Amino acid sequence: MAKFSRRVKELLKIAGPGIITGAADDDPSGIATYTQTGAQFGYGQLWTALLVLPMLIAVQEACARIGAVTGKGISAVVKERYSKKVLYGMLALVVVANTINLGADLGAMGAAAQLIVPVNFTLLVLFFTALILILEIFTDYRTYARILKWLCVTLFSYVITVFLVHEPWGTILRATFVPHLEFTPGFFFIITGVIGTTISPYMFFWEASEEVEEEKSKNMIHNGKPAVTKLFIKRLRIDNFLGMVSSQIAAWCVIVVGATVLNHNGITHIDSAAQAAKALEPLVRTFPHAGFLAELIFAIGIIGLGLLAVPVFSASASFALSEALNWESGLNLKLKRAHGFYGVITIATLLGLMINFIGINPMQALVVTAVINGVIAVPLIFLIARIARNQEIMGEYRSGVLSNVLVWTAFVFMGASAVAMFATMKF
Repeated sequence: MAKFSRRVKELLKIAGPGIITGAADDDPSGIATYTQTGAQFGYGQLWTALLVLPMLIAVQEACARIGAVTGKGISAVVKERYSKKVLYGMLALVVVANTINLGADLGAMGAAAQLIVPVNFTLLVLFFTALILILEIFTDYRTYARILKWLCVTLFSYVITVFLVHEPWGTILRATFVPHLEFTPGFFFIITGVIGTTISPYMFFWEASEEVEEEKSKNMIHNGKPAVTKLFIKRLRIDNFLGMVSSQIAAWCVIVVGATVLNHNGITHIDSAAQAAKALEPLVRTFPHAGFLAELIFAIGIIGLGLLAVPVFSASASFALSEALNWESGLNLKLKRAHGFYGVITIATLLGLMINFIGINPMQALVVTAVINGVIAVPLIFLIARIARNQEIMGEYRSGVLSNVLVWTAFVFMGASAVAMFATMKF
């Protein structure tokens, strides 16, 4: 028991950017997309959770390693090694993707909050926007994230629900390990969203920049170069592995619950937060007012995950722009030392807010956002693969054969999914 306790304490010490990135990966867009695929296709896309996992681990580990070894974010490395066209093209992709993503998440938070408080949607979205900006600019993000990670335990409600309802385990296991394809626009649209909300552009820039922040906090960077050790890289990999595995376990459970509770009961399209919340009703079925309790758990989860993820979206976009423009950047800096960095965060958040006032259904916007991420991630992974394998940039810590193969596999797989989606669409 004492040995087990020591192991747990060691893992908690290692936990850092990888764990936070993994938690942010299951943002409201992720929950909505996984629920939608379960509702629409049953267990038909369950295999994606397992297939994408090694690619997710490899891509995120490469990003984290780039940040740790160079002492710079991805944007700064691209600026040094590539043309301005490549740099500005990359920046445009990540800023657009992140702004749309955070806007959709803000809308989902407002829609979820309406399930438990009778307040106007617009007021709720404005409230969450103001709250996030105040906390992100004027508080220490590490403390903020540590608090919010406790709200993310609501994801376990999906894990618990999996075992509370009668599941066809034979069918589920087969669907997990045997890929199923339908050559229809709807199938490839959702599968692109599932992959896009799992391997997302914001995660690339966030984890790389957070590794740099981690090194700065430990005084590991001297004369612009980090003193990286094999032990540090080992811990980085463990942290990343734990974050991505926990993220995908949650994703698998959300798809299963969506299929069992919603699809099997004739709910195949999620148009509202109330419909999405029905997936959790088996968890509280024996209680009075079970419907409201399910909505309450769902709302707390969406709001908590949104409060954690939205700052990640805006900050990762700001890290990318600040590095390209040589601005001071870092969530550990006070406002007076990083006007440009916090200015980008504010503008990106406000632009995202505006998305909620053009008449898009908040829950549908989450799925569309995931699909956009799935398309935009493809050229970004191409860049990451090249940087992570470059001997001149990465030295002894460049990607090995396995890492290189998995990152390029992610590039091909996501590219093929996007091409198939567009090829089957009728314009």
